[in-house]
Amino acid sequence: MNDSMYFGERTPTWAAGLESGVERPRALLLGAGDRANVQVECERLKPILEKQFDIVLSDFYFEQDLSNIEADLAIVLGGDGSILRASRQMGRRQIPILGVNLGKLGFLAGINPEELISVLPEIATGRCRVLDHLMFTCSIVRGGVTLSQQLGLNETVITAGPPFSMLNVNLYVDSDLVTTYACDGLIVSTPVGSTAHSLSAGGPILRKTLQAFVISPICPHTLTIRPVVDAADRIYEMEVPEPNEGTAVVVDGRLVCELKAGDRVRVERAEARFQLVEVPGRNYYRTLRDKLGWSGHLYRG
Repeated sequence: MNDSMYFGERTPTWAAGLESGVERPRALLLGAGDRANVQVECERLKPILEKQFDIVLSDFYFEQDLSNIEADLAIVLGGDGSILRASRQMGRRQIPILGVNLGKLGFLAGINPEELISVLPEIATGRCRVLDHLMFTCSIVRGGVTLSQQLGLNETVITAGPPFSMLNVNLYVDSDLVTTYACDGLIVSTPVGSTAHSLSAGGPILRKTLQAFVISPICPHTLTIRPVVDAADRIYEMEVPEPNEGTAVVVDGRLVCELKAGDRVRVERAEARFQLVEVPGRNYYRTLRDKLGWSGHLYRG
């Protein structure tokens, strides 16, 4: 498959370092410290992790600027929300993330603490793979001036907001008008975000390494309107001619700003790539089976 459409697996950089004489990979230890179970697991796991990694920084309140920290990977304790926050902390200098699930579904945080302990030696010695994933930049343009620019991983959402009347949202792709959605909102999602808000709105599941965006309307008034998948190298712009008082833009669950008539919300591929450590023995479809309950067994009465 063409590299412009697919980000493949690769050997982690610390594997080469170990071959050249570096003793152990350097790791960040991150998580949501305001959750009691994260604190407990951190205290239990940290001595085990320190036998395999040099922990160069621990941050359980997502306060540190990680863009200048020299590390080979980040170990994140929590759920997918914690991984999103860690990725946001890293900014445009992303390093591989190993997610340990202490939350609910955990599509990105793929293993539990006990599984982590069993695979640590393989990960520490570089016997694993790193997968690159699409990230995006969301820009809010008002009167030709960029008011805000956010790096995101999951999705950009235009929400109706109070008084919660239906919106008309114009969608442009590479400056060409696609359609005007009559809806409660519009989602532009990456493949990573395709199992999040977009899925709840009826969008398709995309393999996370694809280079594409999904446009999913929320409760569209016209039943023939369906989600659309298009290439990531295009520029997507949304405009709300008559926004509600509370109509707003949300990136990865965080409010960016409220919209005024004529504002343009531009979503495009970012140069940064989200990097996820693929744990030995795990794969894409196993994750879907486990997380979505795809048992595959037919009912026999």
